[in-house]
Amino acid sequence: MSVPPNTTKSTLPFLQDGFGIKARATAEGDSKKSRYKPLPKEFRRDGFAFRQIARQGNAAIYDQRWTGCAEPSVCYEVIRIRRREGFQIGEKRIQPYEIYPNSDAWGVDGFTFTDKDAAFAKLREISLATTLPPTSAKP
Repeated sequence: MSVPPNTTKSTLPFLQDGFGIKARATAEGDSKKSRYKPLPKEFRRDGFAFRQIARQGNAAIYDQRWTGCAEPSVCYEVIRIRRREGFQIGEKRIQPYEIYPNSDAWGVDGFTFTDKDAAFAKLREISLATTLPPTSAKP
């Protein structure tokens, strides 16, 4: 599967405030519309509620809460966002869209943390790996 080049104009540093680390907002989405349907900011799956708390390029953090508990503990899922090209099913056209990693990709494209600082460190690692140009090997 071919992944399109990163559309982020520049890599912005992460900011730290009194409450935790946050990604700096960009106007990237306002300047041109992405041709890929973005991942939802919030969704529910398998008894858990997920909410995107940060995104940097092709990496994001979702907080994960179990919906079956009045006071659930929070985990953080750090993901590498992949994209799928559009395709045709009979008469219906499926538009290009972003993909949340499935369980088979966990450990490669998805990681779970109980510590928020560790999750943001992994987000920085993933976002740098996807935004820096590849290094060439010296002969």
